[in-house]
Amino acid sequence: MTSLARPTASLSGYTVGVTADRRRDELANLLESRGARVVLAPALRIVPIADDAQLRAATRACLDQPPDIVLVNTGIGLRGWLEAAEGWGLAEPLRATLARAYLIGRGPKARAAIRSAGLHDKWSPEGESYEEVVDHLRARGLRGLTVALQLHGESQPEYTEALQAAGARVIEVPVYRWGPPTDPAPLHRLVDLVTGRLVDAVTFTSAAAVNALLRAAGPMSDNLLDALRADVLVACVGPVTAAPLRRHDVPIVAPPRARISALVRTIVEELPKRAVTLEVAGHSLTLRGHAAIVDGDLRPLAPAPMAVLRTLAARPGRVLSRAALLHALPRGADEHAVEMAVARLRAGLGAPGVVQTVVKRGYRLPN
Repeated sequence: MTSLARPTASLSGYTVGVTADRRRDELANLLESRGARVVLAPALRIVPIADDAQLRAATRACLDQPPDIVLVNTGIGLRGWLEAAEGWGLAEPLRATLARAYLIGRGPKARAAIRSAGLHDKWSPEGESYEEVVDHLRARGLRGLTVALQLHGESQPEYTEALQAAGARVIEVPVYRWGPPTDPAPLHRLVDLVTGRLVDAVTFTSAAAVNALLRAAGPMSDNLLDALRADVLVACVGPVTAAPLRRHDVPIVAPPRARISALVRTIVEELPKRAVTLEVAGHSLTLRGHAAIVDGDLRPLAPAPMAVLRTLAARPGRVLSRAALLHALPRGADEHAVEMAVARLRAGLGAPGVVQTVVKRGYRLPN
C-alpha cells in the first residue's frame, strides 16, 4: 500500500500523457514528483531550418524596409534569429532595426529575450494570446505600417490575414519549424491509451502538438476526440495552444499564466475533482485513474480489475451479472476473465466485503 499523507502524492493513482518535446523532462519531473505516472509521447520536435534562405530573405526584408512593429512570439525564436544574423554579419543592423520598432513580447520568455538582447519591449498581452495582440494593434492603427511576425514553429495565416485586413504589410520570420518526432511509436501508443481511456489527462504546450496528435490518430481521430471531450482531462499551457481543441469542442483547462509549473498546479487541482468517492461496507473508497484509495491508502490496480470496479461503482448497490461486467473488459475476454478480474480486484483492495458476490446473479458494491 502507499500512504497519501505526503503533499507530493496529490496525483498518485493518475496517468498523464505528455506531448511536449523540448521541455518534456521538466514537465514529467514535476508531474512525477506529485505521484503521477507519466507517458512520454513527444508529438513534435523543433528543427532548425536546414536551409536558412527563408529566414535570411525575411531578415533582408526587415533591413530593407524596417518594420514599424515587431512581434516576438518566443524567447528561443528571437535568440535564434539574432544568432543566425550574427553568422551572416547582420546582427548589429538587425539589432538597430529592432530597437527602432514597436516591440511586442507575447509572453515573459519573449520579453526576457528582448531585454537580454539589450532591447526594450513596449507592450505585452496580459493573456499572452494572438487575439489580444491583433486587437491591440488594430486599436493603435495599422494602415500603411509594416509588421514583422516571428513565427512560432509554423505559419498562422489567420493572424497574418487579420493584420493584413487591417492595412498592415506583414513579414513572416520563420526562425524554426516543427518536424515529426524522431520515433513516432510513443505518439501512436498515446492515441491508443487515450481512446482506451487508459490515461487520465493529456498535456499540450503548443497548438502544433495538438494537430500532430490528431494527425497521428488518422481514422481514429473521432474516437480520440470523443475521449478528450468526455473522459480524459485536457490541460493546455495557454489559450494559443488550446485554440485547435476549442475548434473541435473539446473542453480544456489552462492556468491563468502560461507556465509549466502553473500547468501542473492546474492538473493537481482539476484531476481529483473527477474522482468518485463511496462509502462501501464501512470503508471509504475513492477511485482514481489506475488506483483506488481505501481508507486513505493507495491501492494500484491493473486495467481489468479497475474497469470492473468502475463499472460496479457507477451503480452502487446494484447487482451486475458476469455478462454485464464483461463489457467493461477488453474484447475477447470471457466470463472466466470476469471472475479472474474480480478475484484480483478483491486482492488488490485488501478490504473484505467491498466487492460482494450475490449467488447465481453476479457482483455488487454493497451500500
